[in-house]
Amino acid sequence: MRRVLITGVTGFAGSHLVDYLLTRNDCEIHGIWRWRSRTENIEHLKPSDMQLHECDLRDATSTFDTINKIKPDWIFHLAAQSFVPTSWVAPTESLTTNILAQVNIFEAVRRLGLKTRIQLACSSEEYGMVFPDEVPIKETNPLRPLSPYAVSKVAQDMLGYQYWMSWKVDSVRTRGFNHEGPRRGPVFVASDFAKQIADIEKGKKAPVLHVGNLEAKRDFTDVRDMVRAYVLALEKCEPGEVYNICRGRCWTIREVLDMLLAQTKAKIEVKQDPARLRPSDVQILLGDNSKFVKATGWEPVIPFEQTLRDMLEHWRSR
Repeated sequence: MRRVLITGVTGFAGSHLVDYLLTRNDCEIHGIWRWRSRTENIEHLKPSDMQLHECDLRDATSTFDTINKIKPDWIFHLAAQSFVPTSWVAPTESLTTNILAQVNIFEAVRRLGLKTRIQLACSSEEYGMVFPDEVPIKETNPLRPLSPYAVSKVAQDMLGYQYWMSWKVDSVRTRGFNHEGPRRGPVFVASDFAKQIADIEKGKKAPVLHVGNLEAKRDFTDVRDMVRAYVLALEKCEPGEVYNICRGRCWTIREVLDMLLAQTKAKIEVKQDPARLRPSDVQILLGDNSKFVKATGWEPVIPFEQTLRDMLEHWRSR
């Protein structure tokens, strides 16, 4: 049995990764959580499904002791401050959380002499300012980050490369494009729309749906396809290399909104909220997944329409 450690296990992608790994029956699953972590995303799991370890990844000693105890064969490093707007309000928090946590993991693995493979959940936000003649975006595209969050992800990405070149700490860098699905936090755009619709249907809020920039274009993949890709990354990809994980098709945020509104009978007014506009927004993120597909044979199988339907049903049921 392979020992697998998931950081950020109580989060959106982390909880879906546990669900997927449980279907394989070839892993002993360990997860890291902090005492103040919300746990609703994993409340459907049985105690026998996974061992939870309390650890603050920003603390080097706590991280070292936890990794020494588990001695994982694989680490999926998903823990992060992952909400872009928060990084403008609290840039230091985003930078220290995302960068220090990864350094502490790498240092623990290096000092313990482990042969652990690490999947780094990097981000398409690293590409930032993308020009029209640069899409679809390849891994070789320049990185022009437009938020402190994106800068923190560039640092994580480059640390993965540097630790492989300097110390042969084995990591695969995956630049995930937007991924959505049930259990997505309500601060993220598609889930936010779905929750607003569900709240309107229940009479919990007035029939007005507040939006930000509807013209941005994003490449969306279902989270259940994304976590399957994370596993393939560690099974088949080269250490120190970087791979885009995306569908290779994008939708405007307006199209996402229209698809969700088509699934409700409620009469809803759409209203732009200036507070939801970002200081600088990435206008288009359309990825080229050919490098990852060639290495792994992966392809997304869940239609985006089903992703949105499942997300809306999740909020209706809560």
